[in-house]
Amino acid sequence: MKNFKDKVVYQIYPKSFKDTNHDGIGDLNGVTEKLDYLKKLGADMLWLTPFFISPQNDNGYDVENYYEIDPRYGTLEDLKRLIHEAKKRDIGLMFDMVFNHTSTHHEWFKKAMAGDPYYKDFYFFKKGKDHQPPTNWESKFGGNAWEYVEAFDEYYLHLFDVTQADLNWENPNVRKEMAKIVNYWLELGVTGFRFDVINLISKESFEDDFTGVGKRFYTDCKKVNDYLRELNEHSFGRCQHTMTVGEMSATTIENCLRYSKQENHELDMTFNFHHLKVDYLNKEKWTLMPFDFKELKQLFNDWQIGMQEGGGWNALFWCCHDQPRIVSRFGNDQEYHRESAKMLATSIHMMRGTPYIYQGEELGMTNAYFTDLKQYRDVESINHFHILKKQGLSDDEIYAILQSKSRDNARTPMQWDHTLNAGFSDQTPWIEVNSNYTKINAEEALKDPNSIFYHYTKLIQLRKQYSVIQEGEYIPLLEDSDQVFAYLRRLGSKMLLVLNNFYPQEAAIQLEDIADYELLLSNYPEQPLKQELILRPYESCVYYRE
Repeated sequence: MKNFKDKVVYQIYPKSFKDTNHDGIGDLNGVTEKLDYLKKLGADMLWLTPFFISPQNDNGYDVENYYEIDPRYGTLEDLKRLIHEAKKRDIGLMFDMVFNHTSTHHEWFKKAMAGDPYYKDFYFFKKGKDHQPPTNWESKFGGNAWEYVEAFDEYYLHLFDVTQADLNWENPNVRKEMAKIVNYWLELGVTGFRFDVINLISKESFEDDFTGVGKRFYTDCKKVNDYLRELNEHSFGRCQHTMTVGEMSATTIENCLRYSKQENHELDMTFNFHHLKVDYLNKEKWTLMPFDFKELKQLFNDWQIGMQEGGGWNALFWCCHDQPRIVSRFGNDQEYHRESAKMLATSIHMMRGTPYIYQGEELGMTNAYFTDLKQYRDVESINHFHILKKQGLSDDEIYAILQSKSRDNARTPMQWDHTLNAGFSDQTPWIEVNSNYTKINAEEALKDPNSIFYHYTKLIQLRKQYSVIQEGEYIPLLEDSDQVFAYLRRLGSKMLLVLNNFYPQEAAIQLEDIADYELLLSNYPEQPLKQELILRPYESCVYYRE
């Protein structure tokens, strides 16, 4: 049985992590330079977002060559050194595999467009109907999901950008190429793989969707499990010490159980994003509303219990390169910055699953609060500025939305110290540094024993020390509370009680069976456990007994 239940993954967005070659863009050598910092934090594995050769139409998720390093990030020798130095510190590397689609710059697609039938079958080329695309499916990036090719009088499928052509996993030659890619990196010492939108790789049927945008014909379809099993068997499944996680788009508990049950030999764990849509008004991202705390709790409880009962495994996370900073989103990045950042960390790390930390999260990095469109780099954000403008919103209203929802909030440079550009680069960074870097940075955090950083190190240490965190049953508590997210973890006689106040007001709670608990961790001065307990603003407490 693989042992990944005591592990913690740290996600790196290389472009914004550390620049060592003086071009304002982070690189692989920058990751190597900071390995001792990551070891001090306690990270077991580093997930690096794609750094392969790419036109960068989708920030590297449009891969042109799965075997070559984009020169802006370094060389193969730089990568080998990173793998070697990380291994010396007992840290593994997790690569981001974008296997649903390739860039249209990829050699396979170029050969397909040249009319090579072998490579045309690597993609979905279909005849239209009545001078219209084959189906009415919508692209995730807007518009129809089919692009016309005059030379063939056919359309190719792109569920994402027009330059990201979907791969045809029905073709066994495609599946062999995917396994070949994974095996290449395994042989170089890579021990983890994150598979991007992997539950979209099976297209069940090509027909119009008159009740949606086409998702039901390509999401979580039956053959995904067969394809993942085959990939497992022919690549990473042969290695005992690999860790795999799948990003799941618009998925369900039932499907994630199938993907992550160990006896199915598919993946180790899955990401889902339902809990990060509780501040979407009418399920629309580009809106403003307070997050729905009750819905957040219900989603956590449903997924924890559902995956537990079915034998699946969750990837636990608040932040990633596509999500705003959590302390600005569900916390309080002003008056209770430190307290709320620690509380949010505790609430997720003590659950059943494998925690993922996104770069800067351990420092309490906040949203950027940019006030000028020129400061934004994310094409999605720039496009939506103009879309919202056409809808009649004022500039102030639009900027308030962008400041809350833009992906650029997660992509500002890592804040290393109080020097120029936060120590990220000695040149102008590709995107502006957050203006609060002189106060929020790694150098200051490492000097302060009460910092958010050291709270994260304690959470990681607790996971490794206490088997109840790794293996214990999840039991919801105080489900009717309007302020407190609480749960119990239980493994035999071992009990872990976790209390989290999500608000700046005190919260009075009633607890039962509280004898013999000891306080393991809190974000406030010691709080003795009592039957009637007053939790302070954004307070979190972890208690334990055997």
